[in-house]
Amino acid sequence: MKCPYCTRKDTRVIDTREVGEGIRRRRECKDCHQRFTTYERVAKTSLLVVKKDGRREPFDSEKLLKGILRACAKRAISTETVELMVKDVERELYELGRAEVESEHIGKMVMSRLRELDDVAYVRFASVYRRFRDVDSLAEEIEEFKEWKRREAELEAQLRLDL
Repeated sequence: MKCPYCTRKDTRVIDTREVGEGIRRRRECKDCHQRFTTYERVAKTSLLVVKKDGRREPFDSEKLLKGILRACAKRAISTETVELMVKDVERELYELGRAEVESEHIGKMVMSRLRELDDVAYVRFASVYRRFRDVDSLAEEIEEFKEWKRREAELEAQLRLDL
């Protein structure tokens, strides 16, 4: 590592600590004895989102966060919960190890999480994500969701009886 003061390359690491998603290193130049700090983090590969019309754009976690926050507006869901959801989705996307991911896949990931979290937020997100043609299509989605919730409740009740 080159010293920012004298530009010599002979430095030593004094201290190393993990910070957030990276590493902080405290260094000292062996020539001028000045100390400085460097930060190391893993460079994420760029991830492209393939839109329904075939366009590609870089994955933007802020855009995803805003969309989910919009669906969760005026609901008893903390911003922290939504931020954790976005980080979880982002982590899972990078773990796929692919350079491109379809927007449909991301939408399904978010919907499955919202389905568990909040009924209204789920329906709001689904209405934007699925772009329902009419009220009947939206009503169908709500009926399917209610059926899913009923099955989940039955399964949960069965599990409690088995214990």
